[in-house]
Amino acid sequence: MKEIKIRPIGIVKNNVKQHKYGGFLKEVSEIILDKRYAKGLDNIEDYSHVVVVYWMDKVKNYVTKHRPQGNKEVPEVGIFACRCPARPNPIAITTVKLIKRNKNKIIVEGLDVLNNTPVLDIKPYWSQYDLAENAKVPEWVCKLKF
Repeated sequence: MKEIKIRPIGIVKNNVKQHKYGGFLKEVSEIILDKRYAKGLDNIEDYSHVVVVYWMDKVKNYVTKHRPQGNKEVPEVGIFACRCPARPNPIAITTVKLIKRNKNKIIVEGLDVLNNTPVLDIKPYWSQYDLAENAKVPEWVCKLKF
């Protein structure tokens, strides 16, 4: 397959220095965009939530099967059947609450990343696209930390 070239648009600053399971719901992060992208944030404050696309740059190897959070109460599943980081392309997304914008920076709550994580894209949350009604998830997901 053809290789894809991706460049970060910014970086995350927060107090999360080490990997952890859960505990991100109230975590406040600052996303600092390269100044050339600042105008791309115009009108973002009209939204309550945004979807952050980021690169899990600390992931060094991938797996095809994984036990989420190492939790023995959940089954080992394929890497594409969980949201674990050890993926062939460590791309991740999280929907977060938008607190405020200041020039080329936004403050968000609930972003589950380490300090200095590269940001690839930011999209507004639109319920027309992002909300899945009657969504089904396996029961074991409720045994994970959030």
